[in-house]
Amino acid sequence: MSRALRTARYGVILTFVLAGLVCGTYTVRIPALTDKLGVSEAAMGVVLLAWGLGALVTMQAMRGVMARMGSAAVLRVAAPLCAVSLLAVAVAPSYPLVVAASALFGMFFGTVDVAMNAQGSTVERSYGRPLMNGMHAGWCVGAMSAGVFGTVAITLGMSFTANLVAVALAAVPAAFLLGRTYVPDLAAGTSSGGARRRMPPVVYLLGVIAFAAFMVEGAVADWNGLFLRDTIGAPEAVAAIGYPIFEGGMLISRLTGDRLRARFGARALIAASGLATAAAFALVLSTSSVVVAVAGMVLIGLAVATVSPMALSLAGSATRTPGPAIAQTGAMGYAGLLLGPVVIGMLTHATSLRAALTLTIGLGFLMTVTALLLPRVSLPVLGEARREPPREKESTTREPARLAA
Repeated sequence: MSRALRTARYGVILTFVLAGLVCGTYTVRIPALTDKLGVSEAAMGVVLLAWGLGALVTMQAMRGVMARMGSAAVLRVAAPLCAVSLLAVAVAPSYPLVVAASALFGMFFGTVDVAMNAQGSTVERSYGRPLMNGMHAGWCVGAMSAGVFGTVAITLGMSFTANLVAVALAAVPAAFLLGRTYVPDLAAGTSSGGARRRMPPVVYLLGVIAFAAFMVEGAVADWNGLFLRDTIGAPEAVAAIGYPIFEGGMLISRLTGDRLRARFGARALIAASGLATAAAFALVLSTSSVVVAVAGMVLIGLAVATVSPMALSLAGSATRTPGPAIAQTGAMGYAGLLLGPVVIGMLTHATSLRAALTLTIGLGFLMTVTALLLPRVSLPVLGEARREPPREKESTTREPARLAA
């Protein structure tokens, strides 16, 4: 394995760490932003909608951009600008300007998200074995760090603005340094025809899975703080721990996810994860105990963590160039983030936040059902080239089983 490829792998992991830190800092201080603006949960849902809409718009546009420019070039521009846009959210003085700044932040973050997953897919395919869950573990580390820093900031009386400004100023130079580690996509810059061509059906099925998984992750990121504080009755400092606790569960799951995928196959692992997600959310929503609710966040993280990385990894291997397919799957996933805050906010206004979050149980079942619909022969196997080739007489009978892994 070349030194450049190893450096690129570590660079992608650290990019996920940085993205998790930047996004997690924003989400973990949402209760403080709600108080700063003096708005209702439904109005806060509009701010989150602007963020999700910005991400979705850029993701839909990224199919062509990624096919022409490749993930490395896009990341070198978008990652520093994403950190700068977090600064804009921090200093926005009014509700309308916060909505506009959140939309801008979402646009740059959506660009970074597609590009870093495409870069990860390039590295993964070059290695020839599953790596995407390990890369997404970097996101968990960054998000957990954001939660810890947020809790410390709350304890010290640090304002929402000061917290975000500090993280943004540290993230800008880090993003520039990471830009030196990226490698060209395997087929980047050859043609934009792949971006215009309709994706294989499996990409859209993976998009449905990503939609459900992203909505679950977004529901925890956006609403767990308010749920723990206002519904369960936890102090704000304890409520802020809910998100890093959730990310801790995700981190454990993602550190083992690549090995589990290699052993059981992506299809079976996604199906089981959906059922486990539904069960974990049912536990959290049925309790009135702060301890049980916070512990339940760990279980949700353990259950849902491997789903979105596997969906994006499979999408990246479904076509010749990973960028456009990941952009399509990612856009469908971020549609979940786009609809989630609005739907949960509206249901909360009509009923309660506890009742609104029961939507996540149905999302867990949606992941399971869609995973069972995935065609086995369309699921690629990383590392296949390193295995002993089957004997000629056995190749036609064993191939579907090997592809299903």
